Amino acid sequence: MKKKILMIFMLFMYLSQQAFCQELTLDTIVTNKDLKFRYSSLIIPAALISYGVIGIESDGVKDANLEIKEEVNENIDRKITIDDFSQYAPTLAVYGLNAVGIKGKNNFRDRTVILATSFAIMSTTVLSLKNITKIERPDGSTKNSFPSGHTATAFMGAEFLMQEYKDVSIWYGVSGYVVAAGTGFFRIYNDRHWLTDVAAGAGIGILSTKIAYWINPFINEKLFRNKKAKHINSLAYPYYNGNQVGLNLSFNF
Repeated sequence: MKKKILMIFMLFMYLSQQAFCQELTLDTIVTNKDLKFRYSSLIIPAALISYGVIGIESDGVKDANLEIKEEVNENIDRKITIDDFSQYAPTLAVYGLNAVGIKGKNNFRDRTVILATSFAIMSTTVLSLKNITKIERPDGSTKNSFPSGHTATAFMGAEFLMQEYKDVSIWYGVSGYVVAAGTGFFRIYNDRHWLTDVAAGAGIGILSTKIAYWINPFINEKLFRNKKAKHINSLAYPYYNGNQVGLNLSFNF
């Protein structure tokens, strides 16, 4: 591959590294395992989404998109559809690690609620933007290119993996972001998305998971409130006084 193609992949790796390092520096895990909101956590995803949105109208960014497409097309021998599967890898890794006994931050119910919330936010955002913007894909197949759903799914999972396992080992988070960056790269390599599509998808994926963790305490409070059960101690025993047979019941509230 030529230098520009390598530079694209390195760009995704750099952005992934920045997002990951920002998490280690800024995010705070409090005693109830919920992620504390910090405005500074919005910097990376907001920058990625902003770049993608600017690219919708900016001639300069469009020219950069086209130049990257032409450069990539010159060097493609055949398409590699690994991105159709790699987009789910970080998410599946969370449940796989738990299955083999490596426990993450949350139990099965809580992490599943967080994942469902994140996916709902991500998919709603992506589908809405696709319908609104109607950007044509690089291969000319359809007009639903912006943003990249594959990339959004991958980065949503990468952030999910990092939040669940960064306190166990930072390498789980690193691996998730590497896979997500690779997914974004192959969306461009396979001529399915522009760079701006992928950048916006990455930002949406990261932000969706962050929001899911931030609002999870509210969801738990409203949907899974644990009411204190009343404990009643009881005792039952039979008796016989020579003339009568009966059953004594004793309750202690």
